[in-house]
Amino acid sequence: MLERLGLLGLFLVCLLSATIVPFSSEAIVAGALALGYAPWAIVVVASLGNTAGGMISFYMGWLCKWEWLERWFKVKRGKIERFRSHIEKYGVWAALLTWLPIVGDPLAIAMGFMRLNPLWTCLIMLIGKALRYVVTTGLLGLTGWF
Repeated sequence: MLERLGLLGLFLVCLLSATIVPFSSEAIVAGALALGYAPWAIVVVASLGNTAGGMISFYMGWLCKWEWLERWFKVKRGKIERFRSHIEKYGVWAALLTWLPIVGDPLAIAMGFMRLNPLWTCLIMLIGKALRYVVTTGLLGLTGWF
């Protein structure tokens, strides 16, 4: 699939992996590196796609009612509530951690539910996700980044 869709496929997979769809984007990043795409292009496209997906989760929290989140997306109220104290303590800087597996999606939803500034949330989320892909491409040993 990645061979046919190229960087668009990378963008879409990274977008979906940052939503409540359970999927890891690291395998696709490794595949894109193996196919010979430029590491900087992979980092840019993956970061933008993953941030777009994170902002989808953010706006789910912003726009949805609790009943919708619980019924249709299987996001439990208690999980979102647990993040509230951390978000109140760190504010939009908590968006740096939305790349983390398991906790990233509920964190983005909680940030939206708490109506944090969307622009700052998006920019800080982008920084965190970009750093993730810089480290990922570097650790794969296929680039000259490290």
